[in-house]
Amino acid sequence: MVYSIEKITTLIGAHRYGEKDCNIAFLLTDSRSLSFPEETLFFALQSERNDGHNYIEDLYRRGVRNFVVANSYPIPTGSEWTDANFLVVPSTLAALQRLAERHRDEFDIPIVGITGSNGKTVVKEWLYQLLMPSMHVTRSPRSYNSQIGVPLSVWKLHEGSAIGIFEAGISQMDEMQRLADIIQPTIGVFTTLGQAHQENFHSLEEKCREKFLLFNDCEVLVYPQDNDIVFRMLRRSEFKGKKLGWSMNDSSAAFYVDSIKQEDTCTRVHYKYNAGPTPLEGSFTIPFISEAFVEDSIAAAVVVLHLGITPAELEERMHTLEPIAMRLEVKDGQRGCTLINDSYNSDLASLDIALDFMHRRPDHKGRKRTLILSDIYQSGVNDEELYKEVSELAVNRGVEKFIGIGKALKNCADKINVENKSFFKTTEEFIASSVFTSLHDEVILIKGARKFGFDRITDLLVEKVHETTLEVNLNALVDNLNHYRSFMKPDTKLVCMIKADGYGAGAVEIAKTLQDHRVDYLAVAVADEGVELRRAGITANIMIMNPEMTAFKTMFDYDLEPEVYSFRLLDALRHAARKEGITGYPIHIKLDTGMHRLGFHPIDDMPKLIEYLNNQNALIPRSVFSHFVGSDGDNFDEFSDYQFDLYEKGSKALQNAFEHKILRHICNTAGIEHFPERQMDMCRLGLGLYGINPRNNEVLSNVSTLKTTILQIRRVPAGESIGYSRRTILEKDSIIAAIPIGYADGLNRHLGNRHGYCLVNGKKAEYVGNICMDVCMIDVTDIPCQEGDSVEIFGDNLPVTVLSDTLDTIPYEVLTSISNRVKRVYYQD
Repeated sequence: MVYSIEKITTLIGAHRYGEKDCNIAFLLTDSRSLSFPEETLFFALQSERNDGHNYIEDLYRRGVRNFVVANSYPIPTGSEWTDANFLVVPSTLAALQRLAERHRDEFDIPIVGITGSNGKTVVKEWLYQLLMPSMHVTRSPRSYNSQIGVPLSVWKLHEGSAIGIFEAGISQMDEMQRLADIIQPTIGVFTTLGQAHQENFHSLEEKCREKFLLFNDCEVLVYPQDNDIVFRMLRRSEFKGKKLGWSMNDSSAAFYVDSIKQEDTCTRVHYKYNAGPTPLEGSFTIPFISEAFVEDSIAAAVVVLHLGITPAELEERMHTLEPIAMRLEVKDGQRGCTLINDSYNSDLASLDIALDFMHRRPDHKGRKRTLILSDIYQSGVNDEELYKEVSELAVNRGVEKFIGIGKALKNCADKINVENKSFFKTTEEFIASSVFTSLHDEVILIKGARKFGFDRITDLLVEKVHETTLEVNLNALVDNLNHYRSFMKPDTKLVCMIKADGYGAGAVEIAKTLQDHRVDYLAVAVADEGVELRRAGITANIMIMNPEMTAFKTMFDYDLEPEVYSFRLLDALRHAARKEGITGYPIHIKLDTGMHRLGFHPIDDMPKLIEYLNNQNALIPRSVFSHFVGSDGDNFDEFSDYQFDLYEKGSKALQNAFEHKILRHICNTAGIEHFPERQMDMCRLGLGLYGINPRNNEVLSNVSTLKTTILQIRRVPAGESIGYSRRTILEKDSIIAAIPIGYADGLNRHLGNRHGYCLVNGKKAEYVGNICMDVCMIDVTDIPCQEGDSVEIFGDNLPVTVLSDTLDTIPYEVLTSISNRVKRVYYQD
């Protein structure tokens, strides 16, 4: 939804300085996330460590004109600020929350509010997966459940929202009521009650009462009836709505779990739902075995049954639930070990979940269960009581070896009643010990607070399969997206090119990220690429740039919009659409203004094209576009002028022949920056999205880093040759390393024989000998290194443009040459 700045001023009770009329669609609290500056309202939040007011000048330079500021902020008065609006309030955070609350008032739809000690994000995401086939769901992104995250989440409600699902998290008293006022849930979900953030509450009962404030005005509450504290607190509360408790003990409960059957990789739940007009009985299977996930699935099941999903639909959708990208992951380790990695945080509740996960795994037979645990912070209880409870959890879950790291754990070693136990003050001390090197044939849970750096333990223990990986930084991708958006007018749409498997970075994950950041179109080369995206859950508009005539039905089935560049293709597509009974199918008309690759002639072909399109109803032009030949170089500007003039004539003629709006676009990545006056209705972002400025070949924010490791190091005397055909003869005694990457992985053979280099511990290491299929050799003489050290082929420290310049080619070719056998690893800073 869009609000005028005048209306927002009234809604938050602000005093306005500035008279510029504008509409607001986006709220911003982090200057790094700017996308649409002209439609953005920035809230200058203040905290102990930072002050949003410090970023106002930079945001103004980047195009933001609307700011919510605190009373103490001196309003700029210079002539350069005349088009800015400053909304002055006593508290910018309170104003943000107030605006979200008023926005929420606009919607008379079911709103699910979720709280609890654990499981909030899982329940929210599973509700989304279960309801998505039936209705449009608006939900909190990631774990946006704080005093800032909740209002930003609720702001995402829009005219098409059929239901909203929002998390509410608290860490101390007097926080929940504010979140309740913003979310105003009609359906409440209480997941679990545990020790998380207990240090700020006198008792579990006090924390439970605070969380229950979310549900005061709910019509329905879903809760774990078997939890004694939750059950007692609910009875004492003033809740007057419908209570949907789920239970494994009480057959009269609204949702009675009759039986749970766990197998190696899945769990089947049989239930009786007693809360509807007539009792329902059913069962469902989830592809998980963790006790916590089973409970989360039960909570989700109660909600969707209440919303009218049938038991048959529930059963069908439950077995396709996807895992949520949480912290816990399973990896194959060295020496017969399996690693369960949760090296991010450490608290009792999540420890219990992780131990349960390890306990239920079918692959522990014949192997010891080992727990590597760091000190636990902010538990709210003294160390002796805490680690006594940790010991009980470990013993009950079958832990046979306990490795404790941290001063507190070492001091409480006598509280751990596991016979085989070891303690270390630091992670480094443990890694250097014989206990670490003797780990073998064990299922190892690695559970630690972030400050202990347990990722190092995982990295050293994980099995090295193909040690060459392409690391893809999704935050950098978003930074590049926002960089180019900052050049664009707020009403100009954007097509993001993700053909060639997202320029080698992996189209699916790239598409998910872009969809989350509201790009208008995605573009791929062929229909099969579009199908892959649809099957991965991508719902954004997808353009097919090179449609094949054998793929028409596929495009219709998956809502893929083809480019049309010839009368032969147009006629075949029309016949295929008519055969399927399709009318008004969107197509994108390509005009050839000088590339002479594909396209209709803007002048000669236009009358016939208009007549053809007007005399049929199967297809409808959604956009008309062309492609600059040389927007990346100033020396082509005269020809670009000629192209644009030709395109203007053809595209205007097409638009004039139709009443509906036809989007016009000609600017590619270089054109966005070089020809801002020609951005028109839409632009196409390609190489710039992946971090390369095609105007000057400079790196923006690097997205892809190709890395491998040293397999072996050997000394080779002068006069000896390296590799096939003896192409490199050593001129001096050298140290040569072999690394597991070759031309089958996408490393160009022309880099061999000292024509290119990689980085080993930040130092240049030349490729020596011919590049082999799976391995190549590098010269590491005078570079301190050892076997297992990391090697950067290109990335943050060695730009991909260095390789493309060496090879006398373009970065596109290097990026898209990385083979599929190279594992893509996605992360966010």
